[in-house]
Amino acid sequence: MRFLVAISGLFLAGAAWSQNLSNYGTPGLIEMPTAEVMPDGQLATTAFLMRDTSRNTVTFQILPRVYGSFRYSYIKDFDTTESRYDRSFDIHYHIRNETRYGPALAVGLRDFGGTGLYSGEYLVATKTFADRWKVTGGLGWGRLGLRNSFSNPLGALDDRFNTRPTGTAGRGGQFSLNQWFRGPAAFFGGVQYNLNDRLTLMAEYSSDTYPRETTNVGFDASNPLNLGVSYKLENGVALNGYYMYGSTLGLQISYSLDPRKARAPGGQDAAAPALSSAQQVAAASWNLPPEQTAGDGPSTRDVLRSRLSDQGQRLVGYEVAGTRAIVEVENNKFHVSAQAIGRTARAMANTLHPSVEVFVITLRRQGLPITSAEIRRADLYELENELDGAWTTLARASIRDEPNGLPTGTVEGAYSHLSYFLGPYGRLSFFDPDNPLRYEVGVSARATYVARPGLTFLGVLRQPVASTLADTTRVSDSVLPHVRSDWARYSQESDLQIGNLTAEYLWRPGPDLFARVTAGYLEEMYGGLSAELLWFPSESRLAFGAELNYVKQRDFDMLFGFQDYDVLTGHVSMYYNTPGDYHLQVDVGRYLAGDVGVTFGLDREFNNGFKVGAFATLTNVSSAEFGEGSFDKGIRFEVPLSWFTGTSNKAKLRQVIRPILRDGGARLNVANRLYEYTREERAGRLVGQWGRFYR
Repeated sequence: MRFLVAISGLFLAGAAWSQNLSNYGTPGLIEMPTAEVMPDGQLATTAFLMRDTSRNTVTFQILPRVYGSFRYSYIKDFDTTESRYDRSFDIHYHIRNETRYGPALAVGLRDFGGTGLYSGEYLVATKTFADRWKVTGGLGWGRLGLRNSFSNPLGALDDRFNTRPTGTAGRGGQFSLNQWFRGPAAFFGGVQYNLNDRLTLMAEYSSDTYPRETTNVGFDASNPLNLGVSYKLENGVALNGYYMYGSTLGLQISYSLDPRKARAPGGQDAAAPALSSAQQVAAASWNLPPEQTAGDGPSTRDVLRSRLSDQGQRLVGYEVAGTRAIVEVENNKFHVSAQAIGRTARAMANTLHPSVEVFVITLRRQGLPITSAEIRRADLYELENELDGAWTTLARASIRDEPNGLPTGTVEGAYSHLSYFLGPYGRLSFFDPDNPLRYEVGVSARATYVARPGLTFLGVLRQPVASTLADTTRVSDSVLPHVRSDWARYSQESDLQIGNLTAEYLWRPGPDLFARVTAGYLEEMYGGLSAELLWFPSESRLAFGAELNYVKQRDFDMLFGFQDYDVLTGHVSMYYNTPGDYHLQVDVGRYLAGDVGVTFGLDREFNNGFKVGAFATLTNVSSAEFGEGSFDKGIRFEVPLSWFTGTSNKAKLRQVIRPILRDGGARLNVANRLYEYTREERAGRLVGQWGRFYR
């Protein structure tokens, strides 16, 4: 239950509703799956509790026909006197949509990448009758093929389907391909009736006999009939109650949301400043000839600087030449860079003399020039109130790479620049088998000093106030260098912590090229030197990068000392932004433990910045050497803070969930990797979010 609370705490709004979710957290009846899917992109969390067992599941509709699930389960006293914490993954493919005369069809794998405790496969059909009735029938294998089973019909294709190799729950993380759809099969099915939009009744015939639970904990599953009721609330929450197997009661709470729908979709920011007429701007005191003013008023640049600051933009470059004005800004407010460009253009139109006809707006980060947008002043006025004005503005604008930018000094005091933060911080750690959810909260002080464009000094101090990270009694049994598995010792042996203490230099070696060098205490476990080069054409979906690091492992007190372990690590990376919402990343190289391999990452990022993804790393470390989990993998979430608040803010909440943290496939966590650092300001991302230009 604590796992669900931690995850659903990220998603307090944007509720959505679809099919009933089973106690396995997927579209289904009570325990048995149906041939349904959730709406594309929907995210759901489920917590289920019955006698001696709990299941907590996150399900994401990855594609219109494909959803995937991650589940964390607890069974009391499952291994004689020890309780079992189990991790598992599901995948479901929707083969056929329901039609007037035919059912929906789907095929799926349950627990295909975990320990195999719940491992099963299915082929299922679902049909709706009279709008209120849904009838489901399916054929199951594995855990879904136990009750009143019969010979596998797939045996007619190949004799190997007749026998399911015996597998016991082991270290997990291995794909038991030789078990899929093999061995005896059994039928399952059920019916659900929607009394109204909120209340649903369910009954099912279960093909699962719970053999290991019956033997180990005395669970009685002799009666195949399960009964259930579900009540849906308006905020995306559903409450389910079950009477299962004639022997136990079950309770479930689910929460579903559409990531596209924020809590305040229209936003709660103040409206963009209205465009002043050319006559009003020309008559402003800063635009009048000196002989018509007292001569001691603010300059045009100073007025523009103040107005941009009101819009969360820091003016760092300014030049006017004839009918053309170049303004360089650092966006400190809007998580959508196109909106920052729109606000900057409005400030320029309301400030600069009407003789300036062309606005060139360059986006910088810590002095690094990234992209420029050229906009005609007349277009800004002409299209402001048009229905598709933003997109027409885009068609007339020019967005291009900006490798150089204006010389330093065009705006007094732009560099050097100091910013700081003092406030609370929090960290979560999942799936320590002794305690599935651990936390640390405390006070963090962060200071960033940009000495000149691209040159930044960063320091982060943390003081934990309350923490359970140090409470674990587990000791790493890894046969690899302990590059991550001693994570608990960093909490146990530290008090005041230096999170980061670095010097970083970012620059543009040439068109479409970005470079970074970072030195110092790079992360909480490692310090050293990191260098990176990125080729990222402004309008391309494809980018390539290379990174090389030499690092030493830090002392467990997280202060200034180092341990003896050092390593040369690095990767070559490919980034591809597919048409639609999907983003692929492939990293090939050497990891912290000296192992060599590849990491595959796939994220779905919605236009509002809400991101859900997964990754997996395969190296030359065998599953036996890796240990529990077999290889590094996980799921990750990234949510703009503005998704919750409706108020523009560049802050993001990030959480990576790994089934277990081991030493194989571990990568350095260096800040400001160039692709993610520059992507929001590159043309591809700007174009996709240009609809917020006039917001």
